[in-house]
Amino acid sequence: MVEKLTTQIPSVLLLTATPEQLGQESHFARLALLDSDRFYDYSAFEQEQNAYQPVADAVATLLNDKLLSDAEQNAIAELLSEEDTEPMFKIINSKKSAESDRLQVRQELIKELIDRHGTSRVLFRNTRQGVKGFPHREYYQISLELPNQYANALKVMGTMGALQMSDRLYPERLFQRFNPNVRWTEFDPRVEWLITFLKNHRDEKILVICKHAETAIALEQILREKEAIRSAVFHEKMSIVERDKASAYFAQQEEGAQVLISSSIGSEGRNFQFASNLVLFGLPDNPDLLEQSIGRLDRIGQKNDIKIHVPCFENSAQSVLADWYHQGLNAFEETCPMGTALYREFGEALGSYFLNSQADGFAELIAKTNKRQKALKAELERGRDRLLELNSNGGEQAQQLAEEISKQDNQPQLVNFALNLFDVIGVEQEDLGEQSIVIRPTGHMLVPDFPGLSEEGNTVTFNRQLALMREELEFLTWDHPMIRNGIDLITAGDIGKSAVSLLINKNLPAGTLLLETIFVVETQAPKGLNLTRFLPPTPIRVLMDAKGNNLASQVSFNGLEKQLKPVNRQMANQIVKMARRNIEKLIKLSEQKVAEQAPDIIAQAKAEANSKLQAELHRLEALKSVNKNIRDDEIQALEQQLNETLAQLLANWRLDSLRVIVSNQE
Repeated sequence: MVEKLTTQIPSVLLLTATPEQLGQESHFARLALLDSDRFYDYSAFEQEQNAYQPVADAVATLLNDKLLSDAEQNAIAELLSEEDTEPMFKIINSKKSAESDRLQVRQELIKELIDRHGTSRVLFRNTRQGVKGFPHREYYQISLELPNQYANALKVMGTMGALQMSDRLYPERLFQRFNPNVRWTEFDPRVEWLITFLKNHRDEKILVICKHAETAIALEQILREKEAIRSAVFHEKMSIVERDKASAYFAQQEEGAQVLISSSIGSEGRNFQFASNLVLFGLPDNPDLLEQSIGRLDRIGQKNDIKIHVPCFENSAQSVLADWYHQGLNAFEETCPMGTALYREFGEALGSYFLNSQADGFAELIAKTNKRQKALKAELERGRDRLLELNSNGGEQAQQLAEEISKQDNQPQLVNFALNLFDVIGVEQEDLGEQSIVIRPTGHMLVPDFPGLSEEGNTVTFNRQLALMREELEFLTWDHPMIRNGIDLITAGDIGKSAVSLLINKNLPAGTLLLETIFVVETQAPKGLNLTRFLPPTPIRVLMDAKGNNLASQVSFNGLEKQLKPVNRQMANQIVKMARRNIEKLIKLSEQKVAEQAPDIIAQAKAEANSKLQAELHRLEALKSVNKNIRDDEIQALEQQLNETLAQLLANWRLDSLRVIVSNQE
């Protein structure tokens, strides 16, 4: 069903923190959904996975801004066709080539290497080596004595030959099946340890993750009933609304829950980085799930080192698993991207020690695991992870973009615009302090239903760091749907389409007439061509004086705005009535100025469209040389798309708004 859906919709985005949790073949199947031309054969994919280092070496060569040796050129040409690379090598190795041209060609070669022979252009995964600023992890294992009740239940089930691995890992569930009327929380020493731990850390937020929802429910109940500890429970059997309320209760700094007890499935996708203490009450039996649990706290926005506490029983399956995770994989104190592969390799041997934790050879198993872990880690860092990092971090261009976003975050224009926008639309605003506000719909809004605004209202903030720490807050940016919808609502309606203003300037004779117009150049074509990626609605500002001169390049919008004063409706009508003929004349002259500028915008859009679609066509032809499943009609369809795109990019524009300006001395 998913495969069929992906063939019928224009775009697909798959998001996961554990792409290989279900195995390499499952990972390949998801990649094939994204790009079936690139990922067409699993056996070829497996071979490719084992040969990433030559590609990474070739990419590393291109990253060094030096002339390429013959050997380096040959290494790259073996991966890409000589026909493709020869012209590029000439530019790179020519001293006459501009530095910008050499850089552009190097980046183009890197993109083609990663796309066709590396991790591909559809897979992005940032590694910690590429993203700095993460906290440290501290691991604390608490060894406790196995209660007689659990020991007896395990012994009985073992005698019956019906003991499962999950029974050994989670003995409380086994006991509860035997004794449904006895609460395991009354005697389990992990519960007493947890209560003491919470009392010793009263001023800190604690996240407790259990394997199963029933365990989380039982723990929260005894904490609340026996110790009156402010707690919340969070699991997959709750509705989304109930989970949101529990999350918000835990996030409250004042009068909020001290501890949130969650099942491992229930916590997926939730972020609690305002807490820094994690208690794993029953370890997950998969390294990726372990990383997923730690990742609830260990993420961008976390300001403190993370303390991971694992209470487990001595000489039990849980202690065996904890030791293997810690000493074999180092999975508590570092991320372990190769964890699932190692679990598949050593899992069967590890499971035998769940049955008998005292059996000989466990130390040797840990040593083998650790040695293999280090080897795989080094291999990944040299090969796949290096390519992923290069493909995902965006290089200097991404750094520049991040700096621009950072500047926007610290500017007041968005806040002023958003608050004024909400006032104009009729949205109620309530300041909550702590840099957050609640916005609610009212009965006197311009539209009955404002997209993005819920009936109960939304709690929003303009502070990025605060939004990262508190998941219940919506972070407003220029790209937020509510801001964009608000802009569309204003620009699509009649509000603000025309205005009359007085220009207070002693250097101009009183009564001087200016006309400021905004035209929008846009494309009118079938939506399937998606031409807005090449030609988004583009404004052209024209500022005409009475003599027909365009002053837009000499007088900025903001500079002019500071000198203007609004006039009342009656005076505005009088001014327009008196100057109507001149205004109509200036509008026609403005249209002529736009007609002079629009072709340049169209030409630039066509050049970009031709460049990008030709690159797509060239890529598909290159992939066809190794993937015979790519049909000729696919290439012909792309050629047709290119031709239609260039044909539909025509010079269309419309008058969007105008302002009549009359000068005055005071």
